[in-house]
Amino acid sequence: MGRSVIRAAVAALLVGAGLTAFPSTIQAVAGTPQAPVVVFTEDFENGQGAVPILLPAYVGAAGQSYTADPAWLVSCNGLVASLQQPPNDPTGGQCNSRWPDVKRMAGDLGQWAGGDRATNHALSAYTETNPGANKVQFETAQPIALSATNRFLTFSVDAAEQNCYALHALLAFYLLDGPTAIPTFTNPIETCANPGQVVNGTSVGTFASDKPVLFTGSSLGIRLVNLQGSGNGNDAAIDNVRVLDVTPQLDVSFSPASAEINTPATLTYTVTNTTELAVKTGWSFFGALPNGLKTTASPTTDCADATATAAPGATAVSVEGALATGQTSCTVSVPVTATRAGTYTTCAADVSQLVGLNPPGCASVVFVPPVLGFDAHAHGGKLTSPLLSVGPLAPADLDCTTTPGTDSDQLASASLPGVGSLGVITTSASGVVAPDGLRTTAASARTAGLSLLGGLVTADEVKATATATDDLSGVVTATGTTNLTNLRVAGVQVLNPAVDQTIVIPLVASVVVNERVPVPGGIVVNAVHVKLLTGTDLVVSQARARLGC
Repeated sequence: MGRSVIRAAVAALLVGAGLTAFPSTIQAVAGTPQAPVVVFTEDFENGQGAVPILLPAYVGAAGQSYTADPAWLVSCNGLVASLQQPPNDPTGGQCNSRWPDVKRMAGDLGQWAGGDRATNHALSAYTETNPGANKVQFETAQPIALSATNRFLTFSVDAAEQNCYALHALLAFYLLDGPTAIPTFTNPIETCANPGQVVNGTSVGTFASDKPVLFTGSSLGIRLVNLQGSGNGNDAAIDNVRVLDVTPQLDVSFSPASAEINTPATLTYTVTNTTELAVKTGWSFFGALPNGLKTTASPTTDCADATATAAPGATAVSVEGALATGQTSCTVSVPVTATRAGTYTTCAADVSQLVGLNPPGCASVVFVPPVLGFDAHAHGGKLTSPLLSVGPLAPADLDCTTTPGTDSDQLASASLPGVGSLGVITTSASGVVAPDGLRTTAASARTAGLSLLGGLVTADEVKATATATDDLSGVVTATGTTNLTNLRVAGVQVLNPAVDQTIVIPLVASVVVNERVPVPGGIVVNAVHVKLLTGTDLVVSQARARLGC
């Protein structure tokens, strides 16, 4: 029954207060909920031919057999009927003149399902006497094994009915979990009241029960009870009995896909209904965050009757809730962040205690270091005195910008009035971004040919460098170096000076060598810093680098 199975797989799009017939055609639309999955089907076609049999004598393709209350196995009831069967009444007159109508309903159901009208078989329930209310019309004799537990299950059936002017059949489907019968309906199927089509005067349709069951067992049975007890009307047939898996889909996503460390991104769990949009109550899951992520606030949700629990700073979220009737999907949103840059991925393995949901795929978020500004400066010399200022000489500057770049300068020589002279000056400043997003800014100043204070301070060359680099946690580390070539102060060569080493020239000046001055996010390095007693201040080869402005 190809068309019929397709209808069952996509499920009814128009479930209302009761059981609604499937439309005759359904067009899939991208982005809509997924169709239900057929778990079990019985089409009453296995091994059938031109000889009618009663339901207990029929064996399905999977070896399944069926039972019914005795009242539904007499008086034109319980026959596996087909138009191809002989014209004579197989019940010895119990059907009276109704046997042609029974066969015609089987053909009408075949036509509705898109199969062969002449050969289609269906189970009859054409009452000639009062069967009595609430009796079993169809039930599996053996349990049906399930491949998974904690699934939402429901029914679909093709049904036909004649004589709709009289009392209607009221078909109520139950799932059997061992001896326990679980209803899958709030309203029974009433074909005459909600036909999908009228075929040759017969009301027909494909119907899905409107109350899916969160089934915890590993096997199930099927029971159809007709709530109508009268034989006045109640003339029906069924075909293509199916158990449908209508378990919602759980998906995960992050927004935005990339965020700065220590700022929130949103992890969203989306629960999407199946196409029949029936109520789904009682699903739940426990979602562990990828290692290194934590929540920044409590989760929020628009799911029905939902509880989503995760305290700020937590590494997991616990969720239980429902999809209301007609609800396409709902979401649980969790603000999360990371203190360290990297790619964080969550997959199905991170979602445990999954009840009533299909597992998700994977989703990733990238946390990046903060975008710190590059601030790098270098010069060969700067003189400040009460009467005169010179410099900075050959400055190279990268001034508080987030854009990588370089700057450099060079000067052949410089005169410092009243203090001395400098030779060739070479400076550079730079800011670069590594492939992993980490930032480094650096400055360098090299000055040759120092001759200061009438020869009291001389050097072939002095060089200062400063570097500032951030890490995956956004922490900035600043370093500095000083290289001195034949530096002499008052005739004494300075070798391997300590940081901030100070040399005093009596009655003249103090000279600080390898000077380091920490600044927020960086460092200032002065190769030589001369402080005269007269108030004149001279820095030779300064490099300053920092991240952040």
